[in-house]
Amino acid sequence: MRKAPACPECGSRKVWKDGLRYLSDGSTVQRYICRECGYRFSDPCKSLRRFGAKTCISNACQERALLAEVAKAEKRAAGATIKQAESWIINLAWFLKRQGYADYTINRKIGLLKTLRKKGADLNDPDSVFLTIASQNWSNGTKRNAVNAYANYAECFGIPIKQLPKYRYEQPLPWIPLETEIDQLIAGCSHKIATFLQTIKETMGRSCEIARLKWEDIDFERNIIILNNPAKNGLPRMFKISDKLVSMLKRLPRKSEYVFGENALTYIRKNFHSQRKRIAHKLGNPRLLKIGFHTIRHWAASMLYHQTKDILLVKERLGHKNITSTMIYTHLINFESNEFIVKTASTLEEDEELIKAGFEYVTERNGIKIYRKRK
Repeated sequence: MRKAPACPECGSRKVWKDGLRYLSDGSTVQRYICRECGYRFSDPCKSLRRFGAKTCISNACQERALLAEVAKAEKRAAGATIKQAESWIINLAWFLKRQGYADYTINRKIGLLKTLRKKGADLNDPDSVFLTIASQNWSNGTKRNAVNAYANYAECFGIPIKQLPKYRYEQPLPWIPLETEIDQLIAGCSHKIATFLQTIKETMGRSCEIARLKWEDIDFERNIIILNNPAKNGLPRMFKISDKLVSMLKRLPRKSEYVFGENALTYIRKNFHSQRKRIAHKLGNPRLLKIGFHTIRHWAASMLYHQTKDILLVKERLGHKNITSTMIYTHLINFESNEFIVKTASTLEEDEELIKAGFEYVTERNGIKIYRKRK
């Protein structure tokens, strides 16, 4: 019994018969399907006999099978290389974990190294890596982060580096939106994204800190949120939140121990960008496209300093380790009088509502208290 022909695509002989092919002269040719790669083909020997060949040109068949085997071997070798590269990533991740880096920082560093490799850098050649970094149209801050990530890689695998390139980074002044613009964005987003944004607005937390928020970190009885998983080796922080945010949080489904789901930051950021684009187009306000998670954090910090003039309090609320990072907010407070919303209160209940809404007391006239809040 003649053996089944080899698949001309991958060279495997694990094939099934796949019906007959009827030719114009009335003859038939057996069809096969490869169980390895799914490729369909006709019996090569029968195809040759149609044209007068008495025997199969086995050399041609063997040549096709040999080429297929070579291609398959190259594919296996490429797969082994990928697996080897993945093992390097795992080893580096464990090395950084032992060094005390947070998971978010580890992912950022590995992401930068993957980007460098895609752009043609040889991670085992420092000169190749530094040349690739220098040729990118990146900010000095990103280039500095890439150099630091590669320094960790070199330390992990024992690659000698003569000297690390230095990129000077000067932090620009952050752009501060109006509160009405932030509220418009929150009102137009889906409930989950809106709750995420409102939580940043009221706690001044980083997006990664809010994404790691657990249900056990929320005290619904006292309207308190505790950020127990701070980023950048900061300290846990406690915040009083509004009834509005409490109501929004209670409406979220409890599918896991995390309020916004496990590993939800990438999903939330992607959906936020698409919803922000839709809202900005609908309202005809391109300024909304400049509002991000960290922009809301900047706004909250600048408002807190404007109300208290206490830079140490702002540092504590932001979770900064260095006061230098907080001092930037002292340069953002230069508001004009027409940028405020003014409201009055004549009862204790009205006072409480205005204070909860972020209004600050200005003065009192004829028993009527005057409050204001930046637009």
